[in-house]
Amino acid sequence: MSISPKRLEELQNIPEDAIDTSDIPELDANFWSKAKLVKPITKKAISLRVDSDVLDWFKSQGKGYQSLMNAVLRSYVEHQKD
Repeated sequence: MSISPKRLEELQNIPEDAIDTSDIPELDANFWSKAKLVKPITKKAISLRVDSDVLDWFKSQGKGYQSLMNAVLRSYVEHQKD
């Protein structure tokens, strides 16, 4: 999901006291006692041949297209484990 620069600017200009956070619970000691540190998975640079139209589509999605490609591959891998 992407957000337009105009909408992002609108959101950034909303004063903090105008944001309704009443539906967001406070993070109490119980939450933090169960929290786990999740270390990021290291990534490796590779050379990969893909069809030009596939690459063009991912690039057309904008900045972060390589991360999007990784997310698609990860989703495929996760579904193969079932």
